[in-house]
Amino acid sequence: MKQELLAPAGDIACAKSALAAGADAIYLGLPAFSARAGAGNFALSEFSETVRLAHLLGAKVYVCLNTLVKDGELDAFFESALTAWNLGADALLIQDIFLGKELKRRYPSMMLHLSTQAGCCNVYGAELAKEYGFSRVVLARETPLGDIAAISAVIETEAFVQGALCSCFSGQCYFSSFAGNNSGNRGRCKQPCRKLYSIDRAGFEERAYALSLSDLSVGERVKELLDAGVTSLKIEGRMRREEYVSAAVGYYRAILDGTEKSELLAARFALARTFDRGDYTEGLAFGQENLLSRNVQGHIGERVGVLEVKGGRYYCRGSARKGDGFKILRGGKEAGGAVFASADERGFFLSSESKLRAGDEVRITTDTALKEALLRKERRREVRLFLRFVAGEPPKMRCGTFEMTDESLARAERAPLSEEELKNCFQKTDTLPFSVTFEKVETEGAFLPKSALNALRRAFFQGLAQYLAPAREALAPVGGTAGLSLAPSQKTAVIAEDFAGLQADVLIYKPRDYAAVDPAEVRKGEGEKYLYLPPFFTAEDERALLSALSLFDGVYAEGSWGVKFAEKYHKKLFAGTGFNLTNRFAVMGAKGAGAEYFALSKELSAREQGALAAEGAFVLTLGSVKVMDLCYCPFGRTCKTCDKRGEYRLTDETGRSFPLRRYRTGAKYCRFEVYNCVLLAGTDVGAGALVDASCRTDPKYLVSRAHMPEGALKGATKGHTERSML
Repeated sequence: MKQELLAPAGDIACAKSALAAGADAIYLGLPAFSARAGAGNFALSEFSETVRLAHLLGAKVYVCLNTLVKDGELDAFFESALTAWNLGADALLIQDIFLGKELKRRYPSMMLHLSTQAGCCNVYGAELAKEYGFSRVVLARETPLGDIAAISAVIETEAFVQGALCSCFSGQCYFSSFAGNNSGNRGRCKQPCRKLYSIDRAGFEERAYALSLSDLSVGERVKELLDAGVTSLKIEGRMRREEYVSAAVGYYRAILDGTEKSELLAARFALARTFDRGDYTEGLAFGQENLLSRNVQGHIGERVGVLEVKGGRYYCRGSARKGDGFKILRGGKEAGGAVFASADERGFFLSSESKLRAGDEVRITTDTALKEALLRKERRREVRLFLRFVAGEPPKMRCGTFEMTDESLARAERAPLSEEELKNCFQKTDTLPFSVTFEKVETEGAFLPKSALNALRRAFFQGLAQYLAPAREALAPVGGTAGLSLAPSQKTAVIAEDFAGLQADVLIYKPRDYAAVDPAEVRKGEGEKYLYLPPFFTAEDERALLSALSLFDGVYAEGSWGVKFAEKYHKKLFAGTGFNLTNRFAVMGAKGAGAEYFALSKELSAREQGALAAEGAFVLTLGSVKVMDLCYCPFGRTCKTCDKRGEYRLTDETGRSFPLRRYRTGAKYCRFEVYNCVLLAGTDVGAGALVDASCRTDPKYLVSRAHMPEGALKGATKGHTERSML
């Protein structure tokens, strides 16, 4: 398949802007099951209109059905998927890999892409996706370039090149969910990662945007992604404005088309003026070490000058006009906002409610002239016509392999149709996005009234449009059930880094350093031994832990890629909470994939968990609740001055304190986990009890109260057991 430039469409205006700017494909959401519930999304009538326009332009439309689906929503999910496909979607993006497998079983002709929310970051995830009928995986944003090449050799890949970066590894963020009952896995993230925090480490005590990342912008390094085998270059931004979409598509279109440097630089400036958080990063794929934007949050635009004070008024040299907006930085931090007030020959005055100073940096964030230019872009599809209008013959109209004719033409008594008249007529395409050129025009002695000629032309173009963008033959609904027998269990599993004195059915070892696992430590404790595998797992990480793998009966994996990993190394599989199992097809899928044990989603209520408690089921009931997996360093890779403590405290503006745990894999740098500000004491739902002793919690005590969690921990939360995720 040729390379593809893929653009976001939060609403129909953004879809049109993306297509006009040169996108090869767009992705969008319908009213339900979209991971951007806050975007405008598309009513079915708007979706149909957008699909037709895209297909007429030779572009594709992908529909995001990439949220977690609860058991009671399955019928609605399958109905939404079928509707989107029957209306012409070119592919459906799915987060739940097991639900996708069932969808493919019901409708083999459907094209499925595995969402980045599924966390595909290694060849094992790619192999499973391919086996389950997916044609493409959307790579986790953190995937290194070497792993991208390996995955691309297995299955078609789509990689992010521009836009917002999630602080947490894809599909593993529960911060918004546990802090405010709005689940990112349901498209309702409230972005707590974009708020101010302090950390109890020297030099980081002052509040800053401690978890907020700069926007991704790989620029001309897209060529390296293409060389690694990536098919689709994806721009993030379904929550952003149409001018941003136009600018982002225009910038990458210019790169891919080999535009001259001066034009490419102008396209880059346009992009920065429409949205730039933190002056951009190339991301972890290219080894960038510091991704943080600690000092500024949100759009900072492009630098246009330095603030002066003239007669008590704020002034900047350069040009601007009414409607333009600005952000003012001082020492790299936000000092306030400003708007255009008036202009003189050399510059312009600004109005601001903030107290600004001479020397402050002026950055334009809303450029009205640029916006107008971006939204004037137009795209048409070239159609090359062959016309033959000869007296006594049926007229012939052809474009490529599409041909149309009519009744034989009368002979003109006077003023026969000329070549110029035919060309003038057929250059009119009404509302269709065609640009007409002519292969050949033949006319001889023919006559046709103007009204009849126009009618013939309209019929031809409508036929051509239907040929280029045909309606899809509708698939009929197919049912299906997953037999789920509940199986009460009193088993206990514990996640801990120290097994001393521990006795449980399953002991899950969570080391601080995967490259230095001590066999003596693993031998402590009584129970089946499983090795905890984090959700972000690269080929480098795999090499680091192979020598320790023989010490364990199985692996506890936080991503569905663990299915193939366990299969390769002939280990038992415990599907962790990171599998995000929320419905019966997911549960039966995990069991069918060989999971000896599986943990149900920690975002479900006790009632919802109980209804899915089949044999082998576990529920997180007591202890720490991990809410984020950070694949970057919140200290900006300041390794030389780092105190290398195992745990820190991340404190928000309200005083809530979240444990921040450090660990090492095979990677060069440390990774971190964020835990909820309070411990969990949930509810026994009749399944196996999973307890988490990751953060300074006595594992022996947790095991003793695993099936009696209520009241076990002072000040604990019941989490989602009483109130399911939204």
